[in-house]
Parts: sequence; structure tokens; C-alpha cells
Amino acid sequence: MPGRSDFALSALCLPLFSVFLVTCVASCSLFSDSSLEIEPGSILVIEMGGQYVEAPSASVLARLAGDKSRPFLGLLSLFSRAERDDRLSTVILRIQPLEIGWGKADEIRAAIGRLRAKGLHTVAHLEVQGYAPNKELFISSAADETFVSPGSMTPLVGLAAEYVHFGGLFERIGVEFDVAKAGLYKSAVEVFRDRTMSEATREMANSLLDDTFDRFVNGLAEGRGLEREAVRAAIDQGPVRSQQLEALGLLDGEVHLDELIARFDGQVVHHADYATVTPEDLGFDAQAEIALIYGTGAVVQGESGGSSLSGSPAFASDTVSRAIIEAAEDPAISAIILRIDSPGGSALASEIIWHAVGRAQGLGKPVIASFSDYAASGGYYVAAGADVIVADPGTLTGSIGVYALRPVLGGLLEKLEIGVDSITRGRHADFLLSSEKMSAGGLARLQTSVLDTYQLFLTRVSEGRGLSIPAVDLIAQGRVWTGRQALEAGLVDELGGLHTAVGRAKQEIGLTDDDDVYLVTYPRETSLSDQIFEVLQSSAIDARSPRIEWPEPFRKWTTWAGAWPNGSPLLIPPALIEIR
Repeated sequence: MPGRSDFALSALCLPLFSVFLVTCVASCSLFSDSSLEIEPGSILVIEMGGQYVEAPSASVLARLAGDKSRPFLGLLSLFSRAERDDRLSTVILRIQPLEIGWGKADEIRAAIGRLRAKGLHTVAHLEVQGYAPNKELFISSAADETFVSPGSMTPLVGLAAEYVHFGGLFERIGVEFDVAKAGLYKSAVEVFRDRTMSEATREMANSLLDDTFDRFVNGLAEGRGLEREAVRAAIDQGPVRSQQLEALGLLDGEVHLDELIARFDGQVVHHADYATVTPEDLGFDAQAEIALIYGTGAVVQGESGGSSLSGSPAFASDTVSRAIIEAAEDPAISAIILRIDSPGGSALASEIIWHAVGRAQGLGKPVIASFSDYAASGGYYVAAGADVIVADPGTLTGSIGVYALRPVLGGLLEKLEIGVDSITRGRHADFLLSSEKMSAGGLARLQTSVLDTYQLFLTRVSEGRGLSIPAVDLIAQGRVWTGRQALEAGLVDELGGLHTAVGRAKQEIGLTDDDDVYLVTYPRETSLSDQIFEVLQSSAIDARSPRIEWPEPFRKWTTWAGAWPNGSPLLIPPALIEIR
């Protein structure tokens, strides 16, 4: 992208330290004008696999330090360029195991559909070996043809979700919990306190699984030209061999990737080479600039943690709010897209970001919220006031509810023969102790705090969605919906991904669907010298604050929990929701 972005990239290449010079120049050369010659009728090979993050590209220092995270926008951008490239006739999609949610799967599938609508022949090639290739099969079914590599393992046995509860473990080690919550379905507390799910949680879990399974079956049926009943019957047969899937009409055969490519005549263009093709090479002519601001991960108060070396995204209230206001005050920016992939978190942090959204609108900049895999609880709160909310059909959405969970460690300390003496001043000062359970008065105060936060949450959604508070309360109660269900409930305005959100932003600023726009990420990447200063400044703090690297699957569980409970009101959905 020319102009201001090129200037920022050039700044990164200044020879501040000779050790960075060659790498920076090489990195910046990736963004220079493409010299790749592509012949008419060429075949593009797009590679997909692993994890994609909703975040800008990692900084230069993060890449030097080995950060290999890949922005999801980079993959979507490749699809967009292929969609308007008349030199291509065929796109082969090499699909390896994906670590994404159903929202991103919906977006990839839609991108393949747009390629087909433009007349490109699309072929999916699966290289997967595992027990749960459902998302890969779902995505590949959008292509004209689907093949698997010999040796792949693609069992089609249905969908499943597991909910893990640690209540028995904590009971065994002597840890209890004081609990306050608002919302019948606000069941994140069950993970810590109980041994099994409540009836309300079971109802919600079945609803989520039913809707996801229905969309999964529909996707396979529509993509492969089959009847729904035939797909349901195929799943119930539980085929595990590719030959069985081929006989059922769900695959087109087995073949190695090189053999598949050799079936097509024309120049072969590989993913890495095509990434050097610029929008300008394809006649891109931007009519406006739209800010793209990411809200990824747990919603937390303050600044984004880590340094320029970490490359880890964070939904930090000060960082994101400042980016929203800076974009709103930039006269070159016409609208703001807030891209959310978050299970929620701090109630106060959510309110601070929500307020920044309102300030941006007050400055005349429309705000479009675009949901990725998750926009739940605090993640939904920050978007409630947006002009338009767009969600993927599979996005986990809503969970308008609040809970507070306070650990009581007296039993554990006793088992460890650790003595605790408590001294208080004030009739209700036991509220501050962690070694013994709260009194009835303390619990009442905790519940009051949670109910006040819940009422504020309902108010924010009521104002943003144009619904009465009682109407919001009916669809709230901490319940999680899929994006498709959320549309029916009035919590979102339209189904679709980032492509759809950009289209809505164009409408808000008076452009047509055919008009080109630039997406400008905020906050802007800092200069190399500032990145180095940040690393030097934070290195001592990082050394004194070791991080716990949880093994899988605990890493995913701790992410959903957001943080060890501390008794403050949290906006987190029921933990461990993963349908695979």
C-alpha cells in the first residue's frame, strides 16, 4: 500500500543497528512493488494450516525473535487478490490441520465461494491426519473438487463438545469458592465449583451443538450437491477411509499434491510468491481509508502486556481505546472496523472500551463491529454500541451476564499446615479475607456488585440495539448463542466476516460495493528505535515476572477462564466451549 504505509515501513529500515539492517531491508522488500510475472490461465496454490490470529503482522523485532504468528487478514487478503486477478484460472487450496474456530472457518468458506462466483475453478487438497477433521472438511466442501493425500485420516463421525469441571479437584485440595452471578446461564463458575454441568448449561450446550451441526450438515450437502438426509446418513455410518468418503460423494479421490497440480496446464504460482503481488498490480484504486482495530484475547485493564518481542495480541482497555480515538481524530480515516475475537474479561475494561466507541461516533466516525470466532460477554459488551454488528454464523456470541468467583483458601492452607491469623477493622471487613468464607453480609455485597454490573450491561445493550431492558434480559442471562442464533435474537445486524463488515462500512460512508478502500491498522506500528527502547525498558520487568507456560489442553482452559478468580465482576462466558 503506497503513501503513508510505505513511509512507516521505510522508517523500520533505518540502519539504527547494523545487526538489524539486512533483515529489515529484506523484510521491507516484501512490501515493494511486485516483479512477479503471471501468465494468463495460471494456477495459484494457496496453503492453509495451523493457527491464525486476529492481529496485525508481528513487529520486525518479534519476527527476528522467532514470532511465526500469522494474521488471519493476510490469508483473507490473498483470497481477495485472487478474486480480482484475471490472470488466474484455477486455485488449488492445500489444507493442512487448522487451529481455528467455526467463525474463521465460515469466512474461509465464504472466500472460496467468492472465487467460484468469479469463475475460478477451485480445488481443495486435504493433508490431515487426526480424529477431528470436521472444520477442514467443512471448508473444503466449498470448492468445486476435493481430494485427499494418500495416508490422510479423515473420519466423518459427527461433532462433539466436552465441558471440563474441576470442582472435585478443588474440593480434594481444600479450596472452596464464594460465588455471585447474574444470569441463569452464566455458568463459568461451574468449571471451578461443580463436578458436572447444570441443567441450564446443558440446555445451552445442546443448542450450540445443534446449530453448529445443522450448519455443518448444510455446508457439506450444499457444497457437494447432496441431500441433507444423505449427509446425515453418511455421518451415522462413520466412514474413516477416504475411499468410503469418495463412495458417499464427499470426496473426489486420493492424489498427492504434485500429481494434482500436474493435472492442470499453465504456470503454477505458489502462495509465497503470490503474496508479493500488490493491490496496485490488480488495478486497486482506493476511494477511502478505514481503520482496522483489533480486540483479541481476554479484555483486560491498562496497556497491552509484553513487548515488541512478544507479538502477543491483547484486548487492553487503554491500548484499544487510544487506538479508537486516534483513528476517529484522523481526518484521513472515514470509518472504523473493530475486529473482535475475545471471550470477554474485565467488566471495567469493557466499559472503558465501550465508552471510546461512543466517543468515536461523536466525532462523526461510524464504527462497525466485526466478530471472528468469539465475541462473548465482555467481547460483546464493547461492541454493543457500534453502528453495525456483523458476526459469522459460527461466532460464539452474547453471554450477556456477570459473575464473581472468590477462592477460599483456608482448607488448602490447613492441609499444608500453614497457619493464618486475620485481623479486621469494620463490621464487613471479612469481605477482604481469602482464608475463610464470606459472611452472609459479605456475600450480599458481592451479589450487589454483580447485579449492578449486570444492570449496566443490559443498559448498554438496550441502548445500542434499540431494545427494551426486559427484552435484552430475556436473551441475556449469560447465554451464549451462535452468530446465526444471535441474528435471530437481534444481537447482530448481519451475518458475514470481515469482507461483509467492510461492505457495511462502505455503505455508512456513502460508497458502493465496487469502490476500493484501504484498511489501515491502529495502533500504528512504532519505529524500530521505539521498539528497541520498549524492549530494553521492559526486559527487567519481564525478568522479575516469570510467566507460566501451561501445556495443552490447560492453555486453552486458562485462556477461557481469563485469570484466576479474584472476586471482581467478570464478563466471561461458560468456559471451555469448543465444538470439534
